[in-house]
Amino acid sequence: MADLEAVLADVSYLMAMEKSKCMPAARASKKIILPDPSVRSVMHKYLEKESEVNFDKIFNQVLGYLLFRDFCDNFSDEPVPHLKFYEEIKAYEKTECHDERRKQARDIYDNFIMKEMLSHTHEYSKEAVAHVQKYLMKNEVPVNLFEPYIEEIFHHLRGEPFRKFLESDKYTRFCQWKNLELNIQLTMNDFSVHRIIGRGGFGEVYGCRKADTGKMYAMKCLDKKRIKMKQGETLALNERTMLSLVSTGVDCPFIVCMTYAFHTPDKLCFILDLMNGGDLHYHLSQHGVFNESDMKFYAAEVILGLDHMHKRFIVYRDLKPANILLDENGHVRISDLGLACDFSKKKPHASVGTHGYMAPEVLSKGTPYDSSADWFSFGCMLYKLLKGHSPFRQHKTKDKHEIDRMTLTMVNVELPESFSKELRDLLEGLLMRDIDKRLGCKGGGADEVKAHPFFAGIDWNQVYYQKYTPPLIPPRGEVNAADAFDIGSFDEEDTKGIKLTEQDQELYKYFPLTISERWQQEVAETVFDTVNLEADRVEQKRKAKQKQRLDADEKESDCILHGYIKKYSGSFATVWQTRYAKLYPNRLELHTDSGSTKPELVFMDQMEEVVQDFVQFKNEQCIQIRFRDGIRDGKLILTMVDEIGLKEWALSLRSAHKESQELLGSMAKKAGKIYGTERDASKANVLISSAGANSNSNSNSTGSAQKGANGSSN
Repeated sequence: MADLEAVLADVSYLMAMEKSKCMPAARASKKIILPDPSVRSVMHKYLEKESEVNFDKIFNQVLGYLLFRDFCDNFSDEPVPHLKFYEEIKAYEKTECHDERRKQARDIYDNFIMKEMLSHTHEYSKEAVAHVQKYLMKNEVPVNLFEPYIEEIFHHLRGEPFRKFLESDKYTRFCQWKNLELNIQLTMNDFSVHRIIGRGGFGEVYGCRKADTGKMYAMKCLDKKRIKMKQGETLALNERTMLSLVSTGVDCPFIVCMTYAFHTPDKLCFILDLMNGGDLHYHLSQHGVFNESDMKFYAAEVILGLDHMHKRFIVYRDLKPANILLDENGHVRISDLGLACDFSKKKPHASVGTHGYMAPEVLSKGTPYDSSADWFSFGCMLYKLLKGHSPFRQHKTKDKHEIDRMTLTMVNVELPESFSKELRDLLEGLLMRDIDKRLGCKGGGADEVKAHPFFAGIDWNQVYYQKYTPPLIPPRGEVNAADAFDIGSFDEEDTKGIKLTEQDQELYKYFPLTISERWQQEVAETVFDTVNLEADRVEQKRKAKQKQRLDADEKESDCILHGYIKKYSGSFATVWQTRYAKLYPNRLELHTDSGSTKPELVFMDQMEEVVQDFVQFKNEQCIQIRFRDGIRDGKLILTMVDEIGLKEWALSLRSAHKESQELLGSMAKKAGKIYGTERDASKANVLISSAGANSNSNSNSTGSAQKGANGSSN
């Protein structure tokens, strides 16, 4: 029976992987629905405060770039050839073949430079033209040939094209996607979990598929009770920090990166790149040791992975074949950053890692170290790939103390005569006990190792772009991992007496995380076009139904904010009602969706207070507005599912109310001077307030605010 369950688990997992390779729309079992376009009002305000509404910030985001390109290609009144020029340059820079690059360079020069110069429409500097011509005349095509043009292209795109983009529906769509991203709150329901593929000290790793995009991931689940039992809270939180550091910014194809982190009442979950090809330890047991040529392939890719970490001041500390995973094509990635450490501010000194791979300085308790430890471990790992055991495991001893003693005392590692001269020199350099003499630790880091004669002839750009053929391609249609039942499960009895308190859960308050660029890349590769088409259809239907658009352009009015919000209906009908809200300096308008009835008007001078903190009401975070005695039911409760929107509405309501009160107060003082007494000034205050309410009650619902005493936007 167990065998049958194992087979079914494998089949389910393999079918999920195959499905993830289908057409994007077929991958998802859960639809992504974009928020209403009216969210633009809130998001523009939020993004402006975050200094995100500028060309560079939007253009350098995957979805921002796609939407800006769509606008330039299909919706701009004027043609924008600069973007096509930029894309051709980027394609040229990624071309590996020298002959192909020469052909592309000539095509770019003819179509985007020479042709425009002949028609007198070339908008670029003479210096940029001269730079390109100088190299082409010598028949040279360096990667950075067109670099002077890039900044000039950006200078143009930052101007009129970007200004018009911000006024377009494509910027509205960007705001919709950005709002969706910033409100991501993942749960287990967002994933279909398949076969277990590994187990560690605190939990298991599963293959899973994300429901809304169909993308396959690895889900690493750490048990909170087991973490508490082993006092591993710091380690677990450190792993999240290290993963976020290596996964943000420039992508590294040689590290298992994280896209999401979230937690449940019982588990901490990391959503990581799925590597289908097993680890190098598994393949050593299946395939046997590797030859020098094959080892060189793995070494080169691991070097770039370590370089990525070290440039971020991270020392990995656990480099070994079991932590080097293969993807389905045979390329490698460094996994499991649980022991990684940031050494930017303070060097670590803890003795952590795997015996037989730890550097002498790591084993010497109390000795601070940095990335030097990884180059020693790298040497040990290469030796293991070639010989099947660590260089410090003579006669294959398993005695950890003996392995550590040899690591600390062995002056020269004995290297087989069968190793080439370059390989012996490489390993001797990496396995130096003296850090100052160790390869990779003399000030040049990874560049020192890459420049070693053993790696002569390697094109490191080709390595980065994974152009070299892997020596071992994992069998397709197989689960390249130990049997699900061999991996086993934890004994629940171990944690039976462990109770998780509120204080324990508070530790993980800031654990959830979405890596923006990785989420955007996932969406772009899967359902971006499908979701946009569906959103366009919904928007067209909505426009056709509504005689008057509630979110009509409010640029020319003094409208502060507008969009959908939920209002609690009051004492009698205890339900949430959706309203289209428009906030002006002197009032809040609440419109019904049909627009057939007059809006409900809430005037600033009626409000006693917009409560500073959110209140919990009917299991929702809410804005509470308190009214003066005898007005309405004493309070108004507003909420929305959008966390960013709720915060922006609360801030804007408080700001509008405060400014209104200040304006009212200053006018009352002026009236007091006219009346001449404080008593009469108080009377004037009441009269002004009343007059404001009366004049505002005649205000129309389109946003041209009556300029009453407390309502002027000027």
